[in-house]
Amino acid sequence: MKVLVIGTGNMGAGFVKQLAAAGHQVSVTARDQTKAHAVAQQFGAVAVAAAGSAAAVDAIVLATPYAEAVAALLAVGDLTGKTVIDITNPLTPDYMGLTLGHNTSAAEEIAKAVPGAEVVKGFNTVFAQVLAEGAELGGGQKVTVFVASESDRAKQTARALAESMGFRVMDAGGLQNARYLEPVAGLNIYFGYGAGLGTGIAPTWIHKN
Repeated sequence: MKVLVIGTGNMGAGFVKQLAAAGHQVSVTARDQTKAHAVAQQFGAVAVAAAGSAAAVDAIVLATPYAEAVAALLAVGDLTGKTVIDITNPLTPDYMGLTLGHNTSAAEEIAKAVPGAEVVKGFNTVFAQVLAEGAELGGGQKVTVFVASESDRAKQTARALAESMGFRVMDAGGLQNARYLEPVAGLNIYFGYGAGLGTGIAPTWIHKN
């Protein structure tokens, strides 16, 4: 697939690395184009300017902080019918709480702001270190990626990308269920950092394919 990654932080760089390694045609854009070029060169992708970069791709990975997400999406052009994989979590500055919850989620707010896009919540429970190192947990286990969306087509696109990178995928229902997935990410951060259990604590559920 042709995939645009927005963002060059730890998660963005991890996506560029793993998607390119899985054989996808990856382009990357960011506010800091110098960093975008560096990440692209490192992992065999192409750095592109934001304007119009959504036009020719099959999917977009939104790998920015939540506060920057809508502006970043609006900068890449027409999103009508585009699969947008939202990996954001609406974290407080200390990373120990969420700024949204109960009656909405980051994913739902993003979907409202870009109504033409087909938004999928996914990968938000996966640590950047885990993404960069790969999906294998050892002992035959793989990290689980949860996908939630109102669009079955977009969900299948996200599933295909996740599976191509070696992840197991669990269908988490409609986009409203991002209200559950985002707190799971918060719990994961607590276990990984607050409780000192490390980033390998990424959640996985036993399930039948």
